[in-house]
Amino acid sequence: MKLYRGFATVGGMTVISRLLGFVRDILIAAVLGASAISDAFFVALRVPNMFRRIFAEGAFNAAFIPLYTKKLHEAGEEAAKEYAARALAGLSALLVLLVVLAIIAAPWLVMLLAPGFAEDPDKFSLTVLLVRIAMPYLLFMSWVALYTGLLNTLGKFAAAAFAPSILNFVLITVLLGLIATGHGQDSVAGIAMAWGVAVSGFLQVCIVVFAAFRAGLRLRLAKPEWSDDMKRLVHLAIPGVIAGGVGQIALVIATIVASLEDGVVSWLYYADRIFQLPLGLIGVAVGVVLLPDLSHKLRSGDREAASDSENRALEFSLLMTVPAAVALYLCAEPIMRVLFERGAFSASDARASAMMLAMLSFGLPAYVVVKVLQPSFFAREDTKTPMLYSGLALVGNAVLSPTLFYVVGPQGIALATSLVGWINVALLAFALRRRKQFVLDHKFRRAFRGIIIASIAMAVGLWATAYVLEPYFAPSNGLLIQVASLAALIAVGVLLYFGVGSFVGALKPRTFVKDVLGR
Repeated sequence: MKLYRGFATVGGMTVISRLLGFVRDILIAAVLGASAISDAFFVALRVPNMFRRIFAEGAFNAAFIPLYTKKLHEAGEEAAKEYAARALAGLSALLVLLVVLAIIAAPWLVMLLAPGFAEDPDKFSLTVLLVRIAMPYLLFMSWVALYTGLLNTLGKFAAAAFAPSILNFVLITVLLGLIATGHGQDSVAGIAMAWGVAVSGFLQVCIVVFAAFRAGLRLRLAKPEWSDDMKRLVHLAIPGVIAGGVGQIALVIATIVASLEDGVVSWLYYADRIFQLPLGLIGVAVGVVLLPDLSHKLRSGDREAASDSENRALEFSLLMTVPAAVALYLCAEPIMRVLFERGAFSASDARASAMMLAMLSFGLPAYVVVKVLQPSFFAREDTKTPMLYSGLALVGNAVLSPTLFYVVGPQGIALATSLVGWINVALLAFALRRRKQFVLDHKFRRAFRGIIIASIAMAVGLWATAYVLEPYFAPSNGLLIQVASLAALIAVGVLLYFGVGSFVGALKPRTFVKDVLGR
């Protein structure tokens, strides 16, 4: 099945990026731990990342891909290229202005995102400097987002999916240099890593532009103009700013609350890095592949094929995320101890991060299902409805995050983030059901029952295995024993889930492999 092949391509490249990200974060934890420098860097990195995911990837692609597909179907390839060139010119002009304004307003951005840093003038000043160094990353990644949308529309997923790995390659190199020169515990480390972020953005642009040239997409430089096409793009993109970025805004709110207590920003960051592995592997893959697929099928008038794509995307998402959520909840502490508990990252840091990860795990299926449901609106050029529902979810998060922080402690921040995802899912699903634009078929219902049964069986096996292996996760056993124990725990979970899942009909291994490989 072509849809599954796309999921596999994007997911495979995302796994490479996430694994490199783990290496990067293990090095950061060992060198910086949960310190003022790591807090400053994580907040500084979140500023351009937040704008990139909301404006460039979320809002822009949600509006651009359906309109580019429409132009391709109705006016032909050359007209579509001209439209893309004008969109690139307009996006560049807007983002250059935004980057300049963000650099000027860096102190106010830091005050907004991490108000607790104001109590430490050195920490606050370092964060402002790192934000200013890293901000060009936003411009570079906006160009990457546009070229990624073009390549994805043509079914070319590999190069754009690999590009994010460059950030991890560069930062790993920087961290190894810091270790070699002995600068890991001072502000030089944060400055060097911020420069690494900016440089990696430029290198990612080079990769996707080269891939576009090879695919015949050579965009001419154009002068920005306020045409009817651009008005329509902006009209759709503005609601998409919220609709496509609810997860990022939720994390921003979480960071604001977390900055009120030392170390919490870093605990949340390390937990989020683990959370992002399945989210990136499944959610990003589904979102990237499903939107152009639905756009093409709806433009061709094949609504039955569009409905099948939606059901298969939801089935695939839950097949992977329900067991992943169960596993992250039950194995949060072993994961954090094995991956991060060394050097400057203490046992108490590992326990605190594990509690964050356990709470985030509740929201994993929700954030992936949102990636399935939103394209059903975007492909029909409706970005307003997801915007409205995302806004309602964010209002809930603004209330829940500080409330749960004070009621249950730092892990309440992560729990609030999870609840926001489920609120968004409920609102989107209700709207699609009311419009009869997304109807669950019999194949999905049968598979979902099997997913739940297999996940319960896996949970029992994981709980028992984790209890037996618990002594071997301690750093005193050595890294080899730790990794082997964690690998054994993961293997038990995978074998149980897919074994029981095959028996109860959640999946058919041979058919699944054939769909993924396209054979």
